[in-house]
Amino acid sequence: MTRDEALDIILTTKVIAVIRMPDAAKVARTAEAIRRGGVRAIEITMTTPGALEIIGEMAGEKRAGVLIGAGTVLDAATAAAVIQAGADFVVSPVLNFDMIRVCRDGDTFVAPGAFTPTEILAAWGEGADVVKVFPASAAGPKYFKDLKGPFPDVRLMPTGGVSVENAAEFMRSGACCVAIGTALLDPDAIATGDWEALTRKARTLMESLNRT
Repeated sequence: MTRDEALDIILTTKVIAVIRMPDAAKVARTAEAIRRGGVRAIEITMTTPGALEIIGEMAGEKRAGVLIGAGTVLDAATAAAVIQAGADFVVSPVLNFDMIRVCRDGDTFVAPGAFTPTEILAAWGEGADVVKVFPASAAGPKYFKDLKGPFPDVRLMPTGGVSVENAAEFMRSGACCVAIGTALLDPDAIATGDWEALTRKARTLMESLNRT
């Protein structure tokens, strides 16, 4: 999957689902459940036990049009490792120029983290495909509307505080896509194996985003 192909899928579907859970055995089931609801970009955080192996296995078995990416990537070495494992995209909570360069060299979509206008512009100037604004809960949707004034061409993705209920508001305020974790991936449903509940929630989210 090239960088441009991954970008097209993420901008089209408008969401990255962030999987961060201690039980690695349930990661694949969770990803399949939300895929059935229309969510096609799955981020496995590096805080997940065995994350590198999970990314490699899921990347090798993914369906056409599905993206498997790595999140909480903090440095260039980790970026190189997840790309080697088969990650289609790389997401970070921080701004690390070396990490961005590794992803660009590997033709891999990258979304570094930033918060202030200076950080956001620096990330974009260094070659970010999308700038992850984290934590979005600290500012809310209005911050994205304010940012689009000076940065109309910068693609912004809120993470942290995004829910099924407010995701569309972030999009209307200027986000190009959203990243959502536990608000979509109900821990109780995962614990009990209620995969259909996850599918329904994913479908509700996609219906909301598709109206923006």
